[in-house]
Amino acid sequence: QVQLVESGGGLVQPGGSLRLSCAASGSSFRSYVAGWYRQAPGKEREPVASITNFGAAYYADSMKGRFTISRDDAKNTVYLQMNSLKIEDTAVYSCSRVSGGVTSWGRGTQVTVSS
Repeated sequence: QVQLVESGGGLVQPGGSLRLSCAASGSSFRSYVAGWYRQAPGKEREPVASITNFGAAYYADSMKGRFTISRDDAKNTVYLQMNSLKIEDTAVYSCSRVSGGVTSWGRGTQVTVSS
């Protein structure tokens, strides 16, 4: 069973950047689709970005051009580089792995964008 642990969240000013990491243990990201989701207070969880095992990346419209998802299968880690952060990007960001129709989730890391 895979365990996913996110890191890299924190407090940043509008326009700033953060790089989130998601490390897998117990199993790997290799050969699986990985993704990032976020949930803001009082809102539903929403997809942020995903990346296939071939490296093809997909983004929600509001993240295109600002966020970049990447993966390092040798390190069993998926990254989310977030630039030009906005106040509305404040949320708990969680990573996921899809395997055989089963989605595994990390517990998330808080990102707060505030001046």
